[in-house]
This record gives sequence, structure tokens and C-alpha cells, in this order.
Amino acid sequence: MKYVVILGDGMADYRQPSLGGKTPLMLAKKPYIDHLSRLGEVGLCRTVPCGMKPGSDVANLSVLGYDPHDCYTGRSPLEAASIGIELKETDVTARANLVTVSDELDYHDKTMIDYSAGEISTPEAKELIEYLAKELNSDKLKLYSGISYRHCLVIDNGVVAGDLTPPHDITGKPVKGHLPTSEEGQKYLELMKKSYELLKDHPVNKKRIADGKRPANSLWFWGEGTKPCLQSFKERFNLDGGIISAVDLLKGIGKLANMRVIEVEGATGNYDTNFKGKANACLDALKDGLDFVYVHMEAPDECGHHGDTENKIYSIEQIDGVVKTVVEGLKEMGEDFNILICPDHPTPVSIMTHCSDPIPYLIYKSSVNSGNGACAYDEENAEKTGAFVEFGYELMKKLING
Repeated sequence: MKYVVILGDGMADYRQPSLGGKTPLMLAKKPYIDHLSRLGEVGLCRTVPCGMKPGSDVANLSVLGYDPHDCYTGRSPLEAASIGIELKETDVTARANLVTVSDELDYHDKTMIDYSAGEISTPEAKELIEYLAKELNSDKLKLYSGISYRHCLVIDNGVVAGDLTPPHDITGKPVKGHLPTSEEGQKYLELMKKSYELLKDHPVNKKRIADGKRPANSLWFWGEGTKPCLQSFKERFNLDGGIISAVDLLKGIGKLANMRVIEVEGATGNYDTNFKGKANACLDALKDGLDFVYVHMEAPDECGHHGDTENKIYSIEQIDGVVKTVVEGLKEMGEDFNILICPDHPTPVSIMTHCSDPIPYLIYKSSVNSGNGACAYDEENAEKTGAFVEFGYELMKKLING
């Protein structure tokens, strides 16, 4: 028996007037997923527990079968695990985004232009982070480079500030009112100010500007946390599991859960990612003995954050192709299988950030027709079935045990 999760990060959305009152999921051409929806269970699920912020960290832990209330200690420690940072119990970590801010002299007067610095390339980002590390690192602070705009700060014997705002929540907005104000937060703010002075005239940024790209002209800290502890996926579900993703967050969760982290050439975390490569890597891992594979695709989420409806729809249509490749491949293997298709949380194009609304899910089982009346997979059909899972971590139990 094989089990697969196809996770389209941020795939769910709100109805848009520009789409004739439909959502990207409703408008996207996804014949294979819609076919499975008529044979499987479709419903809504709350992946973000009440009172918790709607981050991909909390939501993906839920879908993977972990109760965030029991194991969540912050986002950045999960990413630190992917980068290979060994944390002490007394360390505090923070996500360090390379962002684009406007050029007002006073940092408080700046605007958040782009939380990803124009999706800066990993080699460019690595050069900038290594430069900043030489200038800013100390016995207490250390910067580590990650992928694209996503990096990590580790503070020895740190204290959680508790008032750091995700930059994707304020795209196009003034930073005033979203800057840290606590005593500990002021230390982050000083680093952000210093980073701007160091980066604004860096050769990498001068070249990006000359090429018509956005400069990575500041660090922005958020997603604080402390050393996490996850029960292994094998101990929890008695399955040998693997995870496929382009982003450090998911790779870190995989490492901490002692899952096989599967790298795919050309996986970018955006709509230009190697969708076919991820599908084939999933099948190869299942053939190689894994019982369970979690295929995470960041593309719809990134498009939502950028207000890019066209490429969000495109990404969903590519995910339909991933589902088809995986399902047809499993049929050829002659294996019984269960597959869960869902987002972790919605990232509506209209608000360009995450929200806590329940997500539509689809569970298809090759051995039984469990259709519950849906004629397609989208937010509207999921609500109409009346099926509702209050706790996101229960989805994994439904996938495995029924």
C-alpha cells in the first residue's frame, strides 16, 4: 500500500470579480483532479488551529499529521534544520528575508516593495548574505544563507521578541506600524537598518538595477523560534516517508521528522519549477521502497503573494499534470494507493498573503469508490459536500486509516 500527498501551497483562494466570480481553482483546467474528485472524498479542513497564525509552517505540520499545539516552536528553526544548522536549546532563530524597500532616508518612512527582492537568485543571495555575515556576525549573532531570498539568523542565548511582521503581509505598504518595537525587537531593527546601508550600493544590486531587476537592499527578520522536536514520521505512522520540496521550511520539517528529503533538479519554489521532475521523483521514491511521499509545490503560494492570478491558474494546471503522472504511475506499479490533494492554507490573490480559512481537500483511494457528491475539486464543491475536518492533523489519519 502506498500513500501520497500532493500539496499545492496556497492553492485555495477567494472568488474574484475579474474571474467572473470564480476562484483560480474553479477556473483552472484540471480534468484529472476533477475526475478523482468524483470518485473520492471532497470536503473542507481547518489546517490552521484557531488562535495560530496562518503560516506554511503551522499548516504543513497539520497536513503531515502533527498537532502544531504540541510541536510548533516557530518557523525559522524548521528552516535552520534544512540549512544544516545545529541549534542549542538556548538559541533563538529568525527568518532573514532579502527584501526590496523604497529609498527614503529614514527607515521608518520606507515601503515594502517586494518581500522576495524580485525572486533573487540563490547565487546572488549567497554573495550578499556572505558579505553581510562578514560585517554583522559576532559571538552572539550569525547569519546563514539559504535559498533565493530565504535565509536565517541565529542568536546565541537569545530572547524571542514576539513582534516581528512577515514581509509578505505588507507588500506595497509602508513599513511604519509594522516595525518591531519591543526591547528585543529593536535589536532586529538596528540590524535591518545596518543591512540597508551595506546593501544599497553593493555591486550585486547595482547590476540588478542595471538589468531592470529589483535590488535586495535590506534584511527583514520574522518567524522567530527555538529548537524544535518532532516525533519521527515512522514512529508516528509506521510508514517510511519522504518529502519533495524546493523550500527550506519543508526540507527542515522532513529532516526533523527523519523522512527522506528528496532533491529534484530544477525545483525552484515558483511557477517555473520542474513539476514533471517532482512527479517522477515521487514515483521513483515509492518504487525504491518508501511507503509515503509528500510532494510540496510552492508555486501557487508565490503567485498569490505577488497578486499574479494568471500564473496561479497556470500552476494549478501543472499540479493537475503532477497528479496524473503519479496516479497513472502507481496504477502501472500495480499498487493499491491512497492520495490526498490539498493546499496548506489559502493565499488569496486579492490580499496577497495567507489566511486561516478552511481549505478544500480530496482523498482518493484506488481500492474503493468513496465519492461523496462532488463534481469537481474547488472551494465551492468542497463546501457543498458538507464534509468538514476540524483538526488538520486528522487528515493524515483519514488518508491512512480511512
